[in-house]
Amino acid sequence: MTDPLAQMPDHFLSSTDLTGEQVTALLDLADELKAERAQRVAAGERIERGTLAGKTVAMIFEKPSTRTRVSFQVAVSELGGHPLSLSSAELQLGRGETIADTGAVLSRYVHGIVVRTFGQDRIDDLAAAATVPVVNALTDLEHPCQALADLQTFREVHGGFEGRSLAYVGDGNNVTHSLLLAGALVGLSIRVGHPEGYGPDAAIVEQAQQIAARTGASITVTTDPVAAVDGADAVYADVWTSMGQENQAEERLERFVPYRVTSELLSHTADGAIFLHCLPAHRGEEVTAEVIDGPTSHVFDQAENRLHAQKALLATLLT
Repeated sequence: MTDPLAQMPDHFLSSTDLTGEQVTALLDLADELKAERAQRVAAGERIERGTLAGKTVAMIFEKPSTRTRVSFQVAVSELGGHPLSLSSAELQLGRGETIADTGAVLSRYVHGIVVRTFGQDRIDDLAAAATVPVVNALTDLEHPCQALADLQTFREVHGGFEGRSLAYVGDGNNVTHSLLLAGALVGLSIRVGHPEGYGPDAAIVEQAQQIAARTGASITVTTDPVAAVDGADAVYADVWTSMGQENQAEERLERFVPYRVTSELLSHTADGAIFLHCLPAHRGEEVTAEVIDGPTSHVFDQAENRLHAQKALLATLLT
């Protein structure tokens, strides 16, 4: 049987750069790496594989980051490589050099490039000029590495995706888009509950529906938060105001209140349902403290799984 990871794409810019089989294989590898790391920590042993020995990975951050920056740096280090973390202010990008030129130049120095930026066009332009793998660490359109960690966390709890559903409640943003696409790829039904005017991109929804039709999943988009979470196996929330939307914070706060994840909203979910959040979280806004700090919350497992999922991704893309 052919190994799905033997046919990896040149870059990982969108969830749909992978097949469902490749996503599943990456999750299997992520689980393996997580278990190996736990064993080594327990034994007091060095946590390092030589997978990326002698390789340098440049990481460009044009937006602030905690989990993404740290998890990628640790991932590269634990795979035996050298992470080179850069902000746009430290590069000629800050003085007007094109991102395509940056991609072409960095390709002469490093073995992979991880980018957290604004428009999807920026990472597309960089990847088109690069001759080494480029990984999307977040754009305004997608957050595909987050989706891998989300799926890993969901599968750890529920054992699989077939016949299961995840409800996302709130703003139809980049996290929503990647969940729609990645969920559809592995046969996980995704429901989105959003305020009027704040839904996910229609083209992304259509793409997810086309994928879901092949995998047996379903895609539902509604403005009714209760309908979205009814019988769901997981409820997912994100901040109501993302980076760059600060001037909309007051308006969003008013419009999104009915979409706050509370114990009452969770009462409509399936038995054993979990709560997920990509963090950082604003307790009292998109989720109550009772929920995010309660027994159904797996947000810190989810944050940890960024490390393992990204190690699996880097280990396959860069070798």
